[in-house]
Amino acid sequence: MPDSRHAPSPREDHRPEERRRRPLAVIVLAVILGLEAALVAGLAVWVGVELLTQRPDSYASAVAILVIAVLAAVWVVATLVAVLALRSWARASTVTIQILQLAIAVGCFQGLYARPDVGWALLVPAVVAGALALSPPVVRATSRNTEQHE
Repeated sequence: MPDSRHAPSPREDHRPEERRRRPLAVIVLAVILGLEAALVAGLAVWVGVELLTQRPDSYASAVAILVIAVLAAVWVVATLVAVLALRSWARASTVTIQILQLAIAVGCFQGLYARPDVGWALLVPAVVAGALALSPPVVRATSRNTEQHE
């Protein structure tokens, strides 16, 4: 008579700690990062179109700005994917992105071509996303995953 007990297959082994739900803070952070990623990708596309349709004063500078915009878009998308995967390094990456965004926002409030509306549009999500990245629910959710994947 065969033994009715068997070792659970990986698909059958559903321990509660492995079926974690993402906390609301992680979901809100992912939404903010998703919107930032879409905006940075849109900026990269816009810069690329401008480079192809307009004559820049300096092609080298225009290409450098395009490369920076594309790299920034890739970075934000990679961070978004890491947040959704609950990777611990995503917190540091998110905070770094938000600090850079804060610096750009501050620049929007001053100078000859000041745009306070753009400054506020950059400042508010940067502060919220930075705070969420360091919030206890996000830290807990991503810290548990550290032991499993890193």
